[in-house]
Order: sequence, then structure tokens, then C-alpha cells
Amino acid sequence: METKQMLTRMSNTVRFLAVDMVERANSGHPGAAMGLSDIATVLGLHLKHNPKNPHWLNRDRLVFSGGHVSAMIYALLYLWGYDITLEDLKNFRQFGSKTPGHPEYGEVPGIEVTTGPLGQGVANAVGFAMASKYAKKLLNSETAKIIDHKVYCFCGDGDLEEGISYEACSLAGHNRLDNLVLIYDSNEITIEGSTEISLSENIKQRFEAQGWKVFRIDGHNFNEIDLVLSEIKAEQTKPCLIIAKTIIAKGAATMEGDPHTHGAPLGEEEVKKSKEKAGFDPNEHFYVPEDVLLRFRCAVEQGELQERKWNKLLSEAPLVEQNEALKALQNPDFSKIQWPAFEEGGMVATRDSNHKILNAIARALPGFVGGSADLAPSNKTYLENMGDYPDGKNFHFGIREHAMGAVCNAISLYGLFRPFSATFFVFSDYLKPAVRLAALMKLKQHFIWTHDSIGVGEDGPTHQPIEHLSQFRALPNLYVFRPADASENVACWKKALELDAPSAFILSRQKLKTLKNGADFGSAEKGGYMIKKRENATVTILATGSEVMLCLQAGCHLEAKGVMANIVSIPCMEIFNEQDDHYKNSVIDPKTKVLAVEAASGLEWYRYADAVLGMKSFGASGDASELFKHFGFTIEQVQKEVYLLLNKSYEEKDIGECRL
Repeated sequence: METKQMLTRMSNTVRFLAVDMVERANSGHPGAAMGLSDIATVLGLHLKHNPKNPHWLNRDRLVFSGGHVSAMIYALLYLWGYDITLEDLKNFRQFGSKTPGHPEYGEVPGIEVTTGPLGQGVANAVGFAMASKYAKKLLNSETAKIIDHKVYCFCGDGDLEEGISYEACSLAGHNRLDNLVLIYDSNEITIEGSTEISLSENIKQRFEAQGWKVFRIDGHNFNEIDLVLSEIKAEQTKPCLIIAKTIIAKGAATMEGDPHTHGAPLGEEEVKKSKEKAGFDPNEHFYVPEDVLLRFRCAVEQGELQERKWNKLLSEAPLVEQNEALKALQNPDFSKIQWPAFEEGGMVATRDSNHKILNAIARALPGFVGGSADLAPSNKTYLENMGDYPDGKNFHFGIREHAMGAVCNAISLYGLFRPFSATFFVFSDYLKPAVRLAALMKLKQHFIWTHDSIGVGEDGPTHQPIEHLSQFRALPNLYVFRPADASENVACWKKALELDAPSAFILSRQKLKTLKNGADFGSAEKGGYMIKKRENATVTILATGSEVMLCLQAGCHLEAKGVMANIVSIPCMEIFNEQDDHYKNSVIDPKTKVLAVEAASGLEWYRYADAVLGMKSFGASGDASELFKHFGFTIEQVQKEVYLLLNKSYEEKDIGECRL
């Protein structure tokens, strides 16, 4: 290890770069950056990474769960030699800069994942570690370790107070993720003051109870930091927690330990006095001593050497089979998928057709993995004969929806896998922050949400999603699919696999009739298509999911009464929104009145519809067919809505059975 004098200068360089960034922006969080700079400096000497190739597969992953410490993150990346300049640091938190207020994946090389809400990064780190452990099973041999890296994560008191961290760390302990290291910045300060006002649990005992190995260190003692990191790099059998006792705003002249340093600049005078105390020129800003920069930049040479050794390992003749496995993971071949076919007129719930689709994809793509929040028998998401994690493709997340979403975000980012996660649609509320971040990062992840409406039936309004479709359709970059039947479900999956963005599948519990073969499922991949066209139509009825068959039946009855209605299925509104006006007008005739029918709140349909037949209340407990009737999702009510839209007087007329 370096001398204490050099480590102090290196750490102070990180510390005051962060301070200068916050001061110049007049915005940010200097306290945690100053308190963590000693640990971060020493960790950098242990980290396996290549600043010139941030996507090297076998690099150590470094996650900052507290994204507000971004000033320190950017300072480290600059010093290590990533593609970030001193000028970028000076533009901290400015519009259009590479250094936004919280680190964003894709904006700056070296940022592994976007962490905003506290606790997300802890679960992301667990996801990276789970992905790494499974990758080892697929790629490593007794003689060649293709995957042998660690996952490090910085977190603070706030991260560990968030419930997601408990879910994720419980899962990590259960799976004995011996490649995971959580560094807890225990400064005992939150925005409101001392953690004593809201936190009194024994963190050490909590983690030990969850199956972790726990270390305690002085977070400002270079020798202790180095020794614990060296010990952890040796063989471990459990995930490791380092409880690092630190002081917020360490190095400040008069404000060490002050809660106000959490989220506000120190002020010009305090900065000058602090630099002077550390032996830095108080009038210098963004100062980096030349010898300090050279020492940090050793990361480039070391990283390139480590990657060259790894590439040499891959090139050796005995690794032909392992190389082929790696290539198959990195370059999934969708053409190998043998898509299931469904018989016309059959009755299949879309959760059941989805089961066959998932299994078909998983058999063809070695990197297609996933699981459910303890609901696989109900979600129909179990991958048959493909084993359980860590030896197989079925990940058992337990009843941990929030952690599951964030874990799968990291599995997607790992670079080898295409994950799915599943729960009931109403419980998507529990993983909404993770879904939002998946959309923000445009991750290739698939959310599967079954039991999609009042069709849940007897479980009642607590389990019947009403507002959820509207909520997720409002989320940018998320593609929400609600297929009308088994065959349309196949078309939706074909499209979803092509997207550079996350997708959500909203699937029925109840059985749905498979649409007749004349349906144009090629157009289904455009998000919406005409499923039944009638000459001289005066109305267009839009629907999704289980309501499509209802509208087809209603259209048949309307035709018998002399009212011509086009029926449109829109399995994915987001994709349909992206089509040009010519295509949209070919599907929704602008000369017709438009009615949308969906067993949900349906506010977003007014973008296209003149009227909406949707839910105006919560659901109820009862048989699904009884509930659809009670809430107006009937052939008769659809007809009444059409007549009202056309300013016609509705008259009941028995036309007998309408065959479809």
C-alpha cells in the first residue's frame, strides 16, 4: 500500500474536488463525499477495472447506492482515467453536462447503474452479484475462471433504513453471495439530524441474522481499510458487510459532523479554511497535484494489463467450449425460438399462453432467466426442466417485489442476461421505483404482471388493479403489452424482444377465446390493428386484453341492428403512439366516432377516444363473470355506449347468438 502521506494527499484531492464541484454549482451534497473519500481512495487500489474499457465483462462492479455522493463519484472517475474531464467536473449539476446531480447510467462511462431513490443501489449490487454467480456456473471450469470479480457497493444509513435494502440483503444472505461487499458509511447523520431520532437497531446483528459476515473498521484509518479489503478479497463463503465508522464532512475546518453538510455547500470561507488545514492552497480550485494524478492514473495501465491477461485466457485452446457459451450469452439468436401455436377457438388464459412462450424463449436463449415473487404457480412463470438458481434459470425471489425489480435491473445491466420478473399486477405498486429506473435506463427487462383486472374475481378489490394500466402507460420508455389472446401474446413477445427498452406484460387469470386465424398479428407488432373492419362504419371500438372479444361480440350485435362498427385491438399503446398518422388513421378511421373499452380507469384512452367505458370505482369480491356484468362490461352496455355516442336511441333487440 502507499505511504500514509500519499494516501492522505490522494484522499484530500478527491475530497476537495468534490467540495469545489458543489461550491461552484451552489448545489449538491459535500458531506458524504468528504466522509467517504478515505475509503474510496484505498478501495481504488484494490479495484479490478479498466477505465479505457468500462464494459469489460470481468471487471469489479462498483455501485454507489447513495447517488447523492455523485461529486465524489465523478472525481474518482476523472482521477482513475475514465472519459471525463476536469471541465466536466466544473460543469457539475449544469444542464447538458456529463455530471448530473445523481449519476445516470449511459451518461458517464464508469457509472454501472442509475441509483436515485435510496436503497435501489443495494438491491442493484445484489443483482450484479447474483448475475455473476450464475455466470460462473455457466462459464467457469476447474482450470479457467472466466468470471472471478467482486461487486462492491457504498451505502449509508438512509439506504439501510429503506425497506428494499432489507429485502435485497435477506436474498443475498440466503443465496450466499460470497462475491458481494457492502461498505456501510456509518456516519449516523441524516437530513433531519442524528440517526438517533429514527434508528436504533443493531445493524451488525441484523446482517449476521441474514447470513452475512460483518466487519467493523474506522473509516478514516487507511491501514484498517486496506486490511479488511485484503481479507475480503481472499476466499469468502458469505456476503460481507463493512461497517465503516465515518464522520460526515471529514476534513472540514469547523463543520465536521454537521448535518447541514449533507445537502448544502460548505460556503467560501469554510472551504478556504478546510483546504488550508489540509495543506492545500486555499485560493486554488479543482487542484490536482501532478504526482497524485499519476498515482491515480495507474488504474489505466493496471486495468489494461488485467484485461489483456483475461483475453489471453479466453484465447487458449482448451476454452473453446467456454468461449462458445460466452458468445451465445452475448449474442442471443432470436431466430432459434420455436414459438408455440394456439388453436383457433381454444380457451386459454394469457398467463397460460405466456407460460408456453417463456419456456420456448428460455429453451432457445441461454441468457433468458427470471422468476417470480413467490407466485410462479399462479403467474405460470416456472421454466420447466431448467433448474433453480444458482444452478438453473429459475430465480426464486421470495415475497420481495421491490428488491426483485431492482435486482433484475442489475441482471439486465450485467451484460449476459435478459431477465424477467413476475408478480400479480396489483403488486406492481411494490416495485414501481425499480420499473421507473428500468425505463430511465432503457433496460432490456421484462415485467410480467398477471391477474390483470376485475377478472381476478373473488380475491376482491385489494387484488384487482384499476389505476395501474394508466400509471404505467404514463411512464416514458416502458412498453405495456396487454394481449387479447394467446396468439396475440406471441406477436407481442416477438416485438418486446426487439426493443431497447423494458416491457411489461399484463395477463389474464381467466381463460380467453383464441381469435380466429384471419386476425393480422403482423400488425399487432405495430401496437394496434384493425381486427374487424366493416364497410361504412360510423364507430370504431378500441379495446385490449379480455375486452377485445367482448367488443367483437358487441360489434356483431350492432351490425345486426344496422350500426357498423370497426373493432380495433391495441395490445401496446406506446408502440401504436409511435406509428405515423397514415397508419393510425388506417386503424382508427377519423370519420368515425371512437369508443374505448377497458376494465381499468382508462384515462389515457381519451387521446384517441370520444368516450371510454372503463372502471369508475374499485372492484368487488365475486365471480369474475358476475363482476364484469355488474361493472358494465357486457355486450348490451357496449351497445348502449355506442348508441349514446352516435346520439341514437337504444332499443333492445334479440338477435340470437353471434358467432365469431
